[in-house]
Amino acid sequence: MRHTETPGTEAAPHPRLRWWTELPLIVLVYACYSAGRLLVRGDVSDAVDHGLAILDIEKTLHLNAEHPLNRLFTSEPWIGVPADFWYASLHYVVTPAILIWLFRSRAVRYRAARTWLMTSTFIGLIGFTLLPTCPPRLLDAGHGFVDTMAQYSSYGWWGGEASAPRGLGGMTNQYAAMPSLHVGWALWCGVMLWRHGGTRTAKVAGVVYPLVTTIVVMGTANHYFLDAVAGAAVMGAGLLLTPFVLRIAVRARTRLTARFAPAAAGSASASASAPGSARDGAGSAIVSGGCQTSAGERFPRQREQRFGPGAEPDPAPSDAGDETPAPAR
Repeated sequence: MRHTETPGTEAAPHPRLRWWTELPLIVLVYACYSAGRLLVRGDVSDAVDHGLAILDIEKTLHLNAEHPLNRLFTSEPWIGVPADFWYASLHYVVTPAILIWLFRSRAVRYRAARTWLMTSTFIGLIGFTLLPTCPPRLLDAGHGFVDTMAQYSSYGWWGGEASAPRGLGGMTNQYAAMPSLHVGWALWCGVMLWRHGGTRTAKVAGVVYPLVTTIVVMGTANHYFLDAVAGAAVMGAGLLLTPFVLRIAVRARTRLTARFAPAAAGSASASASAPGSARDGAGSAIVSGGCQTSAGERFPRQREQRFGPGAEPDPAPSDAGDETPAPAR
């Protein structure tokens, strides 16, 4: 038996993804993130106080892993230089690469993955706004941190101001340390590789990439350990909010479609109707096109074929369509 769905219960199909609509959306979200991160600089003294408070909490909880890692990266250039390149470049390369890979090969899951990443990014921007934090490298030298990006700046394109190219440090907010979206985005990449990679190499990369990124952000003195924890928490919150954001997006798309669809349908109907075509009161075309016939009356050509030229119909009930045979004589 053929299955039929009750009208109104069919699942609304998702519109097909197009790269020329996805790319501007991603660029817009990243532009909002960068602009908000730049504009919300906060007060420097408050940022320093927040950084010292985080450092005190870590020392109390014996979570202060930044100092030994930073000393290692500072004393061993063969570790420190690659770490600086890792910090300055990979989040600009790996994250978009995985987005493109999901778009091309896992389009069904791409929409949820993209929404998760964007939602978490906006949550992180809220964190930068509410809690401007001085990173370890910008604390007073008496706290024992060395800025490896400044120490090894001759090896790369960056200067002494975060990972920005030389001369562009003023265009970044260096007090946006809490949460660490370096770690958050790396965690997102790791989950995507683990779930959709399909190979053992992809799964190993899905574990290694966020772990190494966490070590790098601490060893280069760009983030505290609790910044990394907050970055993971932001991604968790974004994951929980993703279904709600998707539902809101579907409702908004449905309302826009319902608003503009009648106008489009009306114009299409007007253009499709031929001039002079007869229509009844309900708007449906009349098949006869103005030719009226009475009940039981046959079309003229049909009558000519039955009686032949010059023949007159017999005024019998059979003329009205009754097939009763005439009585025998």
